[in-house]
Amino acid sequence: MAVVPTPGPKGPRRSLHFVPGGNARMFEKALTLNADTLILDLEDSVTPENKEAARRAVCDWIEQADFGAKECLVRINPQDSPWGRDDAEAIAAARPDGLVLPKVSSRASVDAVDQLISAIEEQNNVQPGAISLVLIGTELPEAVFCLADMAGNGRVDGLTWGAEDLAGELGARAKRNAEGVYLDVFRFVRSSCLLAAVANQVHPIDTVFVEITEQAALAKECAEAAAMGFMGKLTIHPTQVDVVNRAFTPSEREVAAARELLMAFAEAQSEGKMAFSFNGQMVDVPHLKRARKVLAIAEQIDVQLKS
Repeated sequence: MAVVPTPGPKGPRRSLHFVPGGNARMFEKALTLNADTLILDLEDSVTPENKEAARRAVCDWIEQADFGAKECLVRINPQDSPWGRDDAEAIAAARPDGLVLPKVSSRASVDAVDQLISAIEEQNNVQPGAISLVLIGTELPEAVFCLADMAGNGRVDGLTWGAEDLAGELGARAKRNAEGVYLDVFRFVRSSCLLAAVANQVHPIDTVFVEITEQAALAKECAEAAAMGFMGKLTIHPTQVDVVNRAFTPSEREVAAARELLMAFAEAQSEGKMAFSFNGQMVDVPHLKRARKVLAIAEQIDVQLKS
């Protein structure tokens, strides 16, 4: 049976929406969005002089706000920054659903955060492993070559990639060609992220789309990501959330076709066959796996919407 990662305690992660830490107005707005996950950000959206105040505000949000069915993640600062360890300790003690780790470059750096969280969970009588980790695993060039190893940490349940930071590290003059298609190095990194996530049965998450007024281009990129096997996408503007959700939700037609195919497989198996002609094409076990995955994702989303 195809493995469908369980992204977190509250269901699928189609849209994972960034919220600047300490910005109460944006946080209140984010609670009204249809995003599956809110990522409360202490890194790029917070100036150095406001880091500690934003950390305190985010801890208060976690402890006091009603997130409903939304998953609550927090992107902390890199562990080699002046704020990284304090972020990890304070946020883990506040008990969000998980932490987002930026600029990770090795399995050792992931394991170190895992061990720190384990100690905090023990101190606070929290179920071991309750706080998950999502890795932004390609912001540094060296990290690309150990994605699968980093995603193999048992606390990790999601892997995404960062095109903007990677472009800065490479000194790239552009990320896309004139047609809007990612240049080869970014396509390679995107594919590597997907493969490493699936190989470790964690949630593959596509990166942000920064052209916030280009809704048609966003929809096209989401459709491509979903077709590849990504299960969700990071968002940075409220108008992106519904576009992303639609792209990563199996359509009624897809669900109906998957159910029809499963029925056909059941009949074929009763006749001792696992390869047969179906609607004009030859199908076998890989098609069965894909159909099961479509139905599993649709069921997860349906349960989330009813909760």
